[in-house]
Amino acid sequence: MTRNLVVIGVSTGGPLTLKALFRELPPLDAAFLIVLHITPEMDYRIAQGLDAAASMPVKLAEDGEYLKSGRVYMAPGGLHLQLTGNNRVVLCEGPRVNYVQPAADVTMLSLSKPLKGKLIGIVLTGMGRDGADGIKHIHDIGGITIAQDQQSSTIYGMPKAAAQTGAIDYVLPPQKIAGKLMELLAPL
Repeated sequence: MTRNLVVIGVSTGGPLTLKALFRELPPLDAAFLIVLHITPEMDYRIAQGLDAAASMPVKLAEDGEYLKSGRVYMAPGGLHLQLTGNNRVVLCEGPRVNYVQPAADVTMLSLSKPLKGKLIGIVLTGMGRDGADGIKHIHDIGGITIAQDQQSSTIYGMPKAAAQTGAIDYVLPPQKIAGKLMELLAPL
């Protein structure tokens, strides 16, 4: 069972930004959960593309699955993803949140204390404000928070909204986010 968890919210410009981030990362002692605003038609293809670029295996999260360290999970398109006990996947339909499904806020707001290890929340490029409420929640329960910087964002909506909460610990471009994750998490 995983102790460390990294939750990433991302939208417009996401696939390229995720590839740039995961290309830099060695296998780390954490489960990575990506909430990308995608349709069910695109989710598998994007997960496959990221799997080809990343050093850790990437797959679509499945309902009832327990997250494992050194793996990357992507929320499937058209479903919200919540975690119970910060490590078990619950997929659910339901209304769109922030006009999107899956929504990063739904995933992030499902996280709870006590934290068994490190919890890191990241908001990357995208339109709108999805992830802002979630990142504030992660910060409030003792997690570490990171937002992508304006220069490297395709669209600076989501990271800007996250930064405006006052709950962001680090504002960095993808390569530096990779460096920060390597600093915070032990290699597998």
